[in-house]
Amino acid sequence: MKILVTGALGFIGKNLIVELHNRGYDEVLGYDIDSDPNFLDAYCKSAEFVFHLAGVNRPQNNDEFMKGNFGFTSTLLDTLRKNHNACPIMISSSIQAKLDNPYGQSKKAGEDLMFEYGRETGAKVLVYRFPNVFGKWCRPNYNSAIATFCYNVTRDIPIQVNDPKVMMNLVYVDDVVNELINALVDKETREEQFCVVPVTYSVTLGHIVDLIQTFKESRMSLQIPKMSDPFTKKLYSTYLSYLPTDKFAYEPKMNVDARGSFTEMLKTADYGQVSVNITKPGITKGNHWHHTKNEKFLVVSGTGVIRFRKIDMEEVVEYFVDGNSLRIVDIPPGYTHNIENTGKSDLITIMWANEPVDPKIPDTFSLKV
Repeated sequence: MKILVTGALGFIGKNLIVELHNRGYDEVLGYDIDSDPNFLDAYCKSAEFVFHLAGVNRPQNNDEFMKGNFGFTSTLLDTLRKNHNACPIMISSSIQAKLDNPYGQSKKAGEDLMFEYGRETGAKVLVYRFPNVFGKWCRPNYNSAIATFCYNVTRDIPIQVNDPKVMMNLVYVDDVVNELINALVDKETREEQFCVVPVTYSVTLGHIVDLIQTFKESRMSLQIPKMSDPFTKKLYSTYLSYLPTDKFAYEPKMNVDARGSFTEMLKTADYGQVSVNITKPGITKGNHWHHTKNEKFLVVSGTGVIRFRKIDMEEVVEYFVDGNSLRIVDIPPGYTHNIENTGKSDLITIMWANEPVDPKIPDTFSLKV
């Protein structure tokens, strides 16, 4: 299937084309503002579906809105007519088409032209009025506040918010792309004459900024954002995509002594924390128990033994562990336990606890196994 994508180098276009290839659509015809105009005729002749994503958001003067958003749409449709190609065509409009401003007027004119084209030719027409789209590869300091905030915060550049109570209507680029590919196979989501992305978010500007700031602070606090909230999860992914390449890595605090080290990796409010424990050869760590706290140990390098004893019993249970044969060992409450390095190299253990360490309520009591 030959698919024409205008605005191929733009934010949505890049994401769409990559995912089309991921799903096996190999004949994608990308056209952008710098493409050879002669290509448009050939593409409009062979295309079996058109995603019309090209448009103008930030022109030098208002006249360019109509030229870019209405004029090129007219050129595209005329080229399809000339080639007698009535394939389905999708156009990206905006919720601002409802507003009486130069940008909204140009988008509304493009919509009207598209609907007229559909009536005239019988072509299937899909008009999407997108809210603010966010996600990876969106250009900062252009037309997306989220892209600008993420870019600035990751580079310690100040951001300005005039009114944190402003409500933002948002859609995530992966949800946009998923909907557009559904439209390709006649499974678009419609509300009357317009098509819509079914997953949207209404969030205040202040809340967005607060979340982005917590993302930055998480490297110190080790608190992972609440991934059970779909918007937070998508915003965090967006934030990470704007990290400078020299800031991908950061160093957690290692608690080091003669026995080895213990390093907290990440914490969550709902799902506990993950840590890395290194035990030197011949060393035993632990010899404590918990009322409610429970853990999972996974030895990934070295050899050792994990011992358990129910605090009111004498029987000792042993589990021998080896980084060459991975297995996860549960640490139940009410059992004092320890881990001994029985090998000649460091014993490295990934440890999960069901709750972050709280020095005020450690729920940890010393008792030899």
